[in-house]
Amino acid sequence: MSDAMTMLRRNVRHTTRNPSALIMTIGIPVVLLLLFVGVFGDSLSAGRDGDYIDYLVAGVLLMTVGYGATTTALAVNRDMTAGIIDRFRTMAISRTSVLTGHVVGSTARTLVSAVLVVAVAFALGFRPHGDALGWLGAAGLLALLTIALTWLGVAVGLAAPTPEATAPFTLIIQLLPFLSSAFVPPESMSGAVRWFAGHEPFTPITDSLRGLMLDTPIGREGPAAVVWCLILAAAGYAWARTLFSRDR
Repeated sequence: MSDAMTMLRRNVRHTTRNPSALIMTIGIPVVLLLLFVGVFGDSLSAGRDGDYIDYLVAGVLLMTVGYGATTTALAVNRDMTAGIIDRFRTMAISRTSVLTGHVVGSTARTLVSAVLVVAVAFALGFRPHGDALGWLGAAGLLALLTIALTWLGVAVGLAAPTPEATAPFTLIIQLLPFLSSAFVPPESMSGAVRWFAGHEPFTPITDSLRGLMLDTPIGREGPAAVVWCLILAAAGYAWARTLFSRDR
């Protein structure tokens, strides 16, 4: 834990000295929220009951977590390609602390960004009806998703030979929310896209977040969201540990 806290302090210092990472993790989700509410809101809410922002916030939170994971992938890859992790391997420190520092730092940064997104949403007219227990459940699910995607980001950063090679992961993480229920209901989509949106992991996660915040039924989506998060977290953790344990 002492080594992990040292690595966490290192990552926090890197974050404060890297404005682009702060802008990507914190600024872009807020810009997306303003864009969809102010520019596309009337069109996307046509024929819907209630304000579109109430439907939108869960999707923007999902994008927030995705941007945080892509930032982590780049940070880990920079450590790998610059030789810093090779130097850490020669030091008398816990190997797991290097990855743990990245994961904890990224998770904290992403959750702070999520709080900012919710605050801006309230200023724009977001009026959820969920009680304290519902919001606690939403926060727990969001934290679980953050940890899952962050471990995947760490694994991608370890596997990619260059920072540019992390681009496919960034593209997938940014594209999948648009092919889910994050911004429009899957029922409004057509053909294969509707089928894909109904079976990809981000749809039950988004629906569960939205239901917990708005106090609407989530049914089977809640357990499915937790299961998907656990699967993604386990896969990312196992992949990252396997890559990191290989001697170069």
